[in-house]
Amino acid sequence: MAHKKGAGSSKNGRESHSKRLGIKIFGGQDAIAGNIIVRQRGTKHHPDKNVGLGKDHTIFAMIDGKVVFKKKADNKSYVSVIPFAQPETVEAAPAAKKEVKVAAVKKETKAAKAEAPVAE
Repeated sequence: MAHKKGAGSSKNGRESHSKRLGIKIFGGQDAIAGNIIVRQRGTKHHPDKNVGLGKDHTIFAMIDGKVVFKKKADNKSYVSVIPFAQPETVEAAPAAKKEVKVAAVKKETKAAKAEAPVAE
């Protein structure tokens, strides 16, 4: 019997490329809306407030703010984004009220009917 194998293909060379999974923005760091926070397989980290979950379980920021990782009573890791504090000098403009002209039209029609001559 031969002690050496016949010439053939190698049994090596099947290693796949790394998928670059893991935490991309750590707790306490700033995130902009749309930034990827965690790339994962399955939900090792669960989405909480102001984050979204992609179809491949990627967690991303939905608003600008600071990233926070925490564990709840069920001992699962949750990721949320806390919005930045708004500057006090900027005041929100009051919402402009829209004029409703429907009431004015109804009053005009009632007045027109009252003034119209009645056929006898």
